[in-house]
Amino acid sequence: MGLSTHVLDTMHGGPAAGMEVALYTTDGDAATLVKRFTLNADGRSDGPLYDNNSLKAGTYRLVFDVAGYFKARNVTLPQPNFLNKVSLDFGVAHTDQHYHVPLLVSPWSYSTYRGS
Repeated sequence: MGLSTHVLDTMHGGPAAGMEVALYTTDGDAATLVKRFTLNADGRSDGPLYDNNSLKAGTYRLVFDVAGYFKARNVTLPQPNFLNKVSLDFGVAHTDQHYHVPLLVSPWSYSTYRGS
């Protein structure tokens, strides 16, 4: 349980292994960096971002380095590229539940939802 994320590369049809991600807590316009991490071969962090004991009700932000990931995959991107960093702001209301934040991404689009 707790908080987790997962990124799928819809251009190549697989996990976004090697993508850099940053997690922040937010309060209005202010954001405090909690951690930076690199997604593993499954497109996930190596463990939960927060477990249920440390996850607090509040607002959070995940920032995914989409442009850096696709450049590392040798995808030719226009300059400036369409997507650079994708920032997802979300709230956690129930710390006894699992909050999974998946991202499906290509160089030109993304979608997300609250997963299980």
